[in-house]
Amino acid sequence: MANTDKPTTRPANPRFSSGPCAKRPGWSLQALEDAALGRSHRAKIGKTKLQKAIDDTAAILGVPADYRVGIVPASDTGAVEMAMWSLLGERPVDMVAWESFGSGWVTDAVKQLRLTDARVFEAGYGEIVDFTTLDFDHDVVFTWNGTTSGVRLPNGDAIPADRKGLTICDATSAAFAQDLPWDKLDVVTFSWQKVMGGEAAHGMLILSPRAVERLLTYKPAWPLPKIFRLTSGGKLIEGIFKGETINTPSMLCVEDYLDALAWGQRIGGLPALKQRADDNLAVIERFVEANDWIGFLAVDKATRSNTSVCLQFTDASVVALPKDAQEAFAKGVASMLEKEGVALDVGAYRDAPPGLRIWAGATVEASDLEALMPWIAYAFAQQKATLAQAAA
Repeated sequence: MANTDKPTTRPANPRFSSGPCAKRPGWSLQALEDAALGRSHRAKIGKTKLQKAIDDTAAILGVPADYRVGIVPASDTGAVEMAMWSLLGERPVDMVAWESFGSGWVTDAVKQLRLTDARVFEAGYGEIVDFTTLDFDHDVVFTWNGTTSGVRLPNGDAIPADRKGLTICDATSAAFAQDLPWDKLDVVTFSWQKVMGGEAAHGMLILSPRAVERLLTYKPAWPLPKIFRLTSGGKLIEGIFKGETINTPSMLCVEDYLDALAWGQRIGGLPALKQRADDNLAVIERFVEANDWIGFLAVDKATRSNTSVCLQFTDASVVALPKDAQEAFAKGVASMLEKEGVALDVGAYRDAPPGLRIWAGATVEASDLEALMPWIAYAFAQQKATLAQAAA
């Protein structure tokens, strides 16, 4: 039974949104004082800052020296669609989805690009597609970590090193929190507002030499909008990977991302960032293990995300409710947490099963999650009492 006593300790930072995510510990507006405001992004100061964002990203993530790293428009969505529109169509493609964003890439391939040789592999929320069933002589498009399902790939072991196709990986809620096997990935995308707590609207596109070769040897059958073009005159547009962005970036957002990267380097780089996310997940795991009325949406512990942690209410009286009533119950819990000012934006994604989604990435403090857990128990107990009263 959940505790009905109102907790007395509150999280110092109640921001557990899955994007934009919490700012780094100790962040303040003073971190942006050196922003190149009112200056052209093509001026030396602008290009220098953009290049540093690229270089620091590659350094922390351990991107191989022969991969290209670029800043592109329209967040992770823009980066994924740029890759799909520019690279797909040369060979068959396997589209992989186990949550809403992966399903969106399926729609792009099947209904927008209208690829006739696209195979679709799907798994339900909480599960993951068996990668051994894919054909890696095809191109393969997938998310590494399902932001709306809390399910991730445990590793890249099923991806062969001698594949003929390209692997296009949406890693937006995995980068900086999980290991990405670069030798298994040809395109990696993410956005600033996830694990590093940056601001939205800017995406990162990382290309392997094999992906670059495809760009130089293959021309899609469809026209490409300007913001999707990675080549010109049969050559790679090198400026994209040297801080010369396709369109005008926000230098305020650039400064904020640089601050987040500098913080990541100060605390110990990728190992420290991953450890913080793992420690945060461990807080939630201990809570779930101690309470039989709540569980992880992820079916297999090995595929459990350490960033977007998705929970569902497993109490028999809640499970027995119709879906709309389950949704109302979960929303009631999330609303109470927000009303109390202890957890903001923790409702499940609109297409996901009813429950809670708590961001546990590196910018979140474990102490705040420790303080939050009793509040979840309290909100659950209060909501269940309301349910019992309605049934009486």
